[in-house]
Amino acid sequence: MHTPLKLALGAIALAAATLAPAQTALLNVSYDVSREYFKDINAAFIAQYKQTTGKDIKVSQSHAGSSAQARAVADGLDADVVTMNTATDIDFLADKGVVAKDWRGKFPDNAAPTTSTMLFLVRNGNPKGIRDWVDLIQPGVQVVAANPKTSGNGRMAYLAAWGQVRAKGGSDAQALDFVARLYKNVPALARGGRDATGMFLQRHVGDVLIICESEVVSVEQEFGAGKVMAIRPSVSIVAENPVAVVERTVAKKGSAAEAKAYLDFLYTPEAQDIAARHGLRPRDEAILKKYPQFKPIKLFTAQQYFGSLAEAQKVHFNDGGQFDKLYAAR
Repeated sequence: MHTPLKLALGAIALAAATLAPAQTALLNVSYDVSREYFKDINAAFIAQYKQTTGKDIKVSQSHAGSSAQARAVADGLDADVVTMNTATDIDFLADKGVVAKDWRGKFPDNAAPTTSTMLFLVRNGNPKGIRDWVDLIQPGVQVVAANPKTSGNGRMAYLAAWGQVRAKGGSDAQALDFVARLYKNVPALARGGRDATGMFLQRHVGDVLIICESEVVSVEQEFGAGKVMAIRPSVSIVAENPVAVVERTVAKKGSAAEAKAYLDFLYTPEAQDIAARHGLRPRDEAILKKYPQFKPIKLFTAQQYFGSLAEAQKVHFNDGGQFDKLYAAR
């Protein structure tokens, strides 16, 4: 073939390649223990997106502590979506102008397609007879909990312990007394949820671990079934798992429609069923009823007794706040 003809054909091929639509790639920046859940979600979404649009799409994941991930996105990590385990981390991004100020109104249920709650793990056979919150303040019971100053799990455990007193008709003064007594039974605060689980199961510290319900499945997968029992208290807090489109990134990439489609997918029956299999409480009531492990618990929200998670942060967890005072007085 003559060289000019080769060059002409090469130019045509290059032009055709340039005109071919590039595969959209999304990055989901999420919290640490959601890794296996989103592996299954991503596979299902990719298949559904291909079936409904005829287009291919790629979804990558990034996982670490929720607050650390929020800081990374604020500092420039190009997430298309964030899927966190606490609204304060998305509020932080909204304050930075990275996600929409009204992010809660962009998707149903305050933009939280799944929830969880706080419960207890005890050693097999429940040797200390732990049944409810009151058992955690008894003499001789050692409680393993994460530090609420550094951990989302730790904050939700603290708020659950405080709020359950209020839910039973108690005052804030009575709630303070209960929580102070509870943390006197905590031998040492774990850095985060994973560290607390390691203390309890690997270092054999304590009699009971306050844990997020959604993490029970991963604990059994990692450490083996039959080593612990999950105890559901009579009252606990709703822990929402909020999501948002990262407006800064999608505006730059032109991926807004795909990012929205991804988060919309989390509300579909298929995705809600995947969530339930991973220990997350689906919003879809029909699917929730399919999974008997989600036993009924009287649930309250952070808004009911704390105004908001942001207000709780200021009052209880900021330096010099309520937690610092009661922990120093142990």
